[in-house]
Formats: sequence, C-alpha cells, structure tokens
Amino acid sequence: MALFLAAVGRLRPFFREAVDEYLGRLRRYGAVEEREVREAGRAGNPVAQRREEGARLRDAVPAGARLVALDLAGVAWSSEALAARLEVWRGAGPDTAFLIGGAEGLDPTLLQQAAERWSLGPLTLPHELARVVVAEQLYRAATILAGQPYHKGA
Repeated sequence: MALFLAAVGRLRPFFREAVDEYLGRLRRYGAVEEREVREAGRAGNPVAQRREEGARLRDAVPAGARLVALDLAGVAWSSEALAARLEVWRGAGPDTAFLIGGAEGLDPTLLQQAAERWSLGPLTLPHELARVVVAEQLYRAATILAGQPYHKGA
C-alpha cells in the first residue's frame, strides 16, 4: 500500500521544507507520494472553484485508492488513533490518498466519495500548514506502529 498526499496549491518555501522533511522520514516506513494540483482561482465563484479543484484532486490519485478527506466536520483522531487507522488501511490493501482542499475547502462530491473524513480539530488552519500537520502526523503514526521513540504521548 502506498500513501498519497494530494493537495491544492503550491507550498511556499518554509512549508515546502517542513513537508519534505516529514515525507522523507515517512518514506522509511513505506511508499509515499505527494501530488499538488493547481488552484482554480479563476473559476468565478467558490462552488465552481471547489468543483474544479475536486476534479483535479480526484484525477491526481490512483484509481481505486481509499480517499481520506481533510474536513472540519470529520473525526479528530489522536495520534494513537491515527496510527490504528493507518494499520487498518495498510491491511486493507489499496492505496490511501489524503485530500487537502484549497482556500474554499473540498468539493461536496469529493467529500461524499471519501471513505473517511479526518479533522485536524476545530482550529482554522491555512491549507499550507494543514499539509505540514498531516505529513507530521502520518510520520508520527508510522513511528508509533514501528515502536520508535519519536512519539512520546502524555
């Protein structure tokens, strides 16, 4: 199973460095790919923008991949719970793709197609920072499963 981190927009250098660091670490535990899709800033309105970006995100991940949508209304897992989910996803076979929308969020159709919705909590985060948090938490989950000392729970 491979993990795909599919996100709308390009990262500024500070965020790019952080995501690259965590994805590089995560690759020690399995295949990981990041895919960026172009923002739809000229779509005319937020609904059209979400629809266009949603189609781009869907096209960026492999057919048959399990979709996990980053969504404020999703489940806010602890790091340990995320590790347990990662273990389930690994055992279930197909690739797993984590979808991060742009400034207007994810298209409702894409949210409906998602097998699961993951919330990073009630805070509003810039989508660039959300990508850093997702990469770090996936790395943390992998270290928990491997029994590595990176994670020091409370």
